[in-house]
Amino acid sequence: METDGPGQRVASPEFTGFVRVRGAREHNLKNVDLEIPRDALVVFTGVSGSGKSSLAFGTLYGEAQRRYLESVSPYARRLFHQLGVPEVDEIDGLPPAVALQQQRGSPSTRSSVGSVTTLSNLLRMLYSRAGDYPPGQSILYAESFSPNTPEGACPDCHGLGRVYEVTERSMVPDDSLTIRERAVAAWPTAWHGQNLREILMTLGYDVDQPWRDLPQEDRDWILFTDEQPTVPVYSGYTAEEVKRALKRKDEPSYQGTFTSARRHVLHTFATTQSPLMKKRAMQYMLSGECPLCQGKRLRCESLGVKFAGLDIADISRIPLARLADILRPYAEGTAAGLKRLATKHPEKLLVVRRIAQDLAGRLAVLSDLGLGYLSLERSTPTLSPGELQRLRLATQVRSNLFGVVYVLDEPSAGLHPADTEALLRALDRLKASGNSLFVVEHDLDVIRHADWIVDVGPAAGEQGGFVLYSGPPEGLRSVESSQTRRHLFGGASPLRREQRTPTGWLRLADVTRNNLHRVEAAFPLGLFTCVTGVSGSGKSSLVSQALVELVAEQLGHKLPMDEEEGSELERPAAAALDGRVTAGMEGVKRLVRVDQKPIGRTPRSNLATYTGLFDHIRKLFAATKAARARHYDAGRFSFNVAKGRCENCEGEGFVMVELLFLPSVYAPCPVCHGARYNAETLEIRVRGKSIADVLGMTVDASCDFFAEEPQVLRSLIVLREVGLGYIRLGQPATELSGGEAQRIKLATELQRIQRGDTLYVLDEPTTGLHPADVDKLMAQLDGLVEAGNTVIVVEHEMKVVAASDWVVDVGPGAGDEGGRIVAFGPPAEVAKVSSSRTGSYLARFLYGPYASRSGHA
Repeated sequence: METDGPGQRVASPEFTGFVRVRGAREHNLKNVDLEIPRDALVVFTGVSGSGKSSLAFGTLYGEAQRRYLESVSPYARRLFHQLGVPEVDEIDGLPPAVALQQQRGSPSTRSSVGSVTTLSNLLRMLYSRAGDYPPGQSILYAESFSPNTPEGACPDCHGLGRVYEVTERSMVPDDSLTIRERAVAAWPTAWHGQNLREILMTLGYDVDQPWRDLPQEDRDWILFTDEQPTVPVYSGYTAEEVKRALKRKDEPSYQGTFTSARRHVLHTFATTQSPLMKKRAMQYMLSGECPLCQGKRLRCESLGVKFAGLDIADISRIPLARLADILRPYAEGTAAGLKRLATKHPEKLLVVRRIAQDLAGRLAVLSDLGLGYLSLERSTPTLSPGELQRLRLATQVRSNLFGVVYVLDEPSAGLHPADTEALLRALDRLKASGNSLFVVEHDLDVIRHADWIVDVGPAAGEQGGFVLYSGPPEGLRSVESSQTRRHLFGGASPLRREQRTPTGWLRLADVTRNNLHRVEAAFPLGLFTCVTGVSGSGKSSLVSQALVELVAEQLGHKLPMDEEEGSELERPAAAALDGRVTAGMEGVKRLVRVDQKPIGRTPRSNLATYTGLFDHIRKLFAATKAARARHYDAGRFSFNVAKGRCENCEGEGFVMVELLFLPSVYAPCPVCHGARYNAETLEIRVRGKSIADVLGMTVDASCDFFAEEPQVLRSLIVLREVGLGYIRLGQPATELSGGEAQRIKLATELQRIQRGDTLYVLDEPTTGLHPADVDKLMAQLDGLVEAGNTVIVVEHEMKVVAASDWVVDVGPGAGDEGGRIVAFGPPAEVAKVSSSRTGSYLARFLYGPYASRSGHA
């Protein structure tokens, strides 16, 4: 059936059914009508912010979720009555949907590859039912092989693998000081510390003698006792005066309770809600591998059970590809020990074969998706969003669901072109099982592979929201208004640049980290360098970890600690890092690392607050005639201050809805409807707009609105130039992808005056960018180099690699098969290296047209 949008195609007869959308108006969608086929791979594409996610996730998946929730019991339904309903008139033919979105926040540190994929559950069952037990040991339940359960956790370290202690040296760093001079550094510095010192005077301890001269017995009691005596305190008295007051039984200033330094440190760490207090307590704590379990986190009985000669902790540490090799003989029935098992324990043989076959099948899918270098114990906060999404995708491939719509959010994010081919095979398997795939994607290889393309645009924000084309890929060629068309069909040729000359070389030697072993590497100064390689090859270990840490050390910079969620104690020990800078530091005066970590962890953080824009905007509102008349200062227009914010949501604009059996979600505040401010504050206007209206504007719209405000406009222009024109100023940090967060950080840095001799390090800055937006980002990075700086990026996008001055390719494979520098040089030289997996794809891009897939590679 012919649809009425510009450039849309007649529905092809080979599809068995269609999903019909009428009047979609979610976010910036302009009353969209659409037909898309079921049982097909449908790619939603368009420039960043065009509305494709609003269509795929906000409308199609949002409606599928709503219909599912309406099917549950009325009791359960009352829990999510505040959830939004998609802005759409009608959707027909929509099957049940499963969403696989990019992970926005940091998962728990106790979550791992094994738990996300459920492989750990199977492995525990295998060890419980079919493991080799020591003679005389009782059979253990599967729970006994998990460090996160009371049955399995090591009793000494409680399943953490590390033990923590405080020592005299850690709490008293300078033993030449007296107690009055704060020798016990672990005690509080303010009144509470003074209180403890005065309690010691009452107890008869000498607070004016150097710590080292005190009897060891006294020092041990002060630091380590669990006693908490309550005694009279005579504030401001000398030691002699205290003795006389006690003898006379004078009225004390107050009664004080003593707490030893160790008790104070451990109690503070365990109970404080203040990150600063927790960080201070950690300064006095020492950690080491648990001596009972040797860091394996499990109790000894569990570690005594073996399979294939390995305990469950050891088998969880090996790469998934090697684990598959170990399990294959058991799954196929060819393992040496199976004959003996068939004779002595035939029931165990059946268990081993069944579980091993299931494990082998799941591991095969993970290997196909290029994840064979991961291990089961790898914690999920250390994974990229793309890795995490592919783990969840692998689980779905094995689930054997039928008739489901899978809605995916840029599954190619963080993938080398070689890994993208494996991803497409996995998507084809899901489709072949009778499912539909709706994929939001920028990657041209994925778009080419689609059965159907929905191109949304033509631009971002208010200039987007139209369906420019819906049909088979080839039909997009004739849609002039499509920015995707220009890149998909070869209209945009790769950038060819004049070869720039390095101003020097930054050389590293003996770099050891993860799968890198004594690697030597050289990076040209004053140029734009791309570091490439398949996923897991070691490029991020080389650049984002080793290079950054070694250069920071040379510059005397202290890198910020990762602020992962979860207890500090749950974090694994820092990986050993060897290596040194052997040359080139004279050309690096400053280091800027622009990573993809969130700019905030709650809806209270947003683009305007992070970049400093909000300070200028609030001052503009406070300077209005109406605000001055009411004596409103700039603080009135902060949603973090009680006087101006909505008190129901305390300025968040959202309230958290607990869905007992589903993840908690944020819903708009029913009082301010997401405005964040109280009614009086919203009455103040600048050129007809309230402060909430301004926070609701996109960067593009704000450029026009603040055209006469140079301080605000400069920041907005930079944000637009790195491809963020579609982001709303007040868009919560929880809604930003890692790539968007990284570009906000880059824009914030670009606002500063450029001094030259700065080393900029970025990790996959094109994540989530349409090829048209990649051009904008490249122009900004190129400008940094022209200003005398060095830019090094870890990157998979061949368009960026081809336009760089220098390429360092790491590989050749992932995990143990990677960790070496395979090729280096200008892009044209690396494209000729046959041992480089990047080289063949780079050659296709450089010497296109890309259609020469059968040719140059």
